[in-house]
Amino acid sequence: MKLTQLDDPELIRAANEGDIGAFEKFVRAHTDAVYAHAYRFFGDVQAAQDATQEVWVNVYRALPDFEGRSAVSTWLFRITRNVCLDMLRAGRRVAAPLDPVDLRGIAADDTAGDAASHVDLETAMRALSPEDRDAFNAVALFGLPYAEAASAIGVPAGTVKSRVFRARRALIALLSLDGQGGGAR
Repeated sequence: MKLTQLDDPELIRAANEGDIGAFEKFVRAHTDAVYAHAYRFFGDVQAAQDATQEVWVNVYRALPDFEGRSAVSTWLFRITRNVCLDMLRAGRRVAAPLDPVDLRGIAADDTAGDAASHVDLETAMRALSPEDRDAFNAVALFGLPYAEAASAIGVPAGTVKSRVFRARRALIALLSLDGQGGGAR
């Protein structure tokens, strides 16, 4: 079977059997999500690149341990999250600040386009609390169902739902997508 026809678990099996092309295809398929999570966690390009590289080293080492009891996306999210947290704990990197931009400077009559030019999505994401950002990334970026995100983060599913709801509501307000303009409330 050609690599293009393999799904993630099959790519992992092939990589475990020594097929480096399968691992490369798996990496290419998921690097954007891993990088985006790391960038949103740290708010720094270099830190995100370092974390992404470390994630793939850890994934490669963990391939033989993947048993398929959880979805590949859940497994990958856990590894990515743990690498970011480990880098933070080791003092190698600093997490993005909770509120890196003064949103009061956005006029109430700004259109969504004007607000987006002042506060882009990544800046708005960094304005979320780390807990809300983590839950939102698990669900929106890695595509985890709420129950799997809850398991990966270590909180109840209801907590993940409320964090994702808060994150979405905040992003809508921060990006002035609610039609009312004016940034955060």
